[in-house]
Amino acid sequence: MTGGTTLARRSAAVTRRFSQVRVLVVGDLMLDEFIWGRVDRISPEAPVPVVHVTHENVHLGGAANVVHNIRALGGQAAGCGVVGHDRAGRRVVAELKRTGAGTAGVVAVRGAVTIRKTRIIAHSQQVVRLDREPTDHLPRARQRVARFLDRHLWDCDAVVLSDYGKGVVDADLLARLRAARARRPFRLIVDPKRANFEQYRGVTLATPNTLEASEAAGISIRDEASLRAAGRRLLQRWEADAVLITRGEQGMTLFVRGGGVRHFPTVARQVFDVTGAGDTVVATCALALAAGAGFDEAAFLANHAAGIVVGKVGTATVSASELRRALRLDGGAAPRQERRAR
Repeated sequence: MTGGTTLARRSAAVTRRFSQVRVLVVGDLMLDEFIWGRVDRISPEAPVPVVHVTHENVHLGGAANVVHNIRALGGQAAGCGVVGHDRAGRRVVAELKRTGAGTAGVVAVRGAVTIRKTRIIAHSQQVVRLDREPTDHLPRARQRVARFLDRHLWDCDAVVLSDYGKGVVDADLLARLRAARARRPFRLIVDPKRANFEQYRGVTLATPNTLEASEAAGISIRDEASLRAAGRRLLQRWEADAVLITRGEQGMTLFVRGGGVRHFPTVARQVFDVTGAGDTVVATCALALAAGAGFDEAAFLANHAAGIVVGKVGTATVSASELRRALRLDGGAAPRQERRAR
């Protein structure tokens, strides 16, 4: 039996425990809007395509999409963040409830505008994106988020920080979580952003992409040597148990404190849209680790989950059954082990 097959079987067994896991997702809640159409000509008014709209839909975005991914994989999830007292905010709450997620931690602020990203897509290609992301309401909203965390932090098996750099995750929140972990360790999985690179410390797992890892480590990742150097530095800087660097078509690389470096080649058969792939990675890792998996199994599952969602257009999720099916198809490819990380 090959190492890859053994890892695939262990990982598949982990997915069957997802339903027992409770995850609290804290971060920047968003609404993703999609306007679909076709392009037949260029506008006579400016050198831009004319999109004939055929239909529109919305999806949960940002931290809300992490919640959606956890629910789609069969885990129990609750969201904690900020929305406006507006139509988009009500839609975020309604969609979260529709997935079966908890919404008691969603703070609705009067006068605020919910973060929205509107994507116009023609022939499966994104033409333009419109962002609405005011943050002037956050100072008073953060206090309500902190009070919710104080009351409910111990009701979960893992906490995900879905940090999109929009202001919900700040130094005070991170310090609060560090103090809580000092009292009773829990799994803390972070999808990091530049604004808080200096503040992440003592996390279970961080999942930066290549650009984020380069910036956070202060090392331009150009080859295997610089990748290893950046990974080792991030383990030290963030006092992390592990760091998983997501590298697009090059797959993922896992660094474990006191352990080794493992490369997971991409398993994506086709790539239509990378929107939300990072949300899928952090959601899958959180569920796997809380279900008793090691870092290898968590990264292996996340790599396969991401390979599925990038083959779908728009903000997408993956189910546990889809993930197990992918493991059966691709599970024989073992990740590559490198020398121990120091």
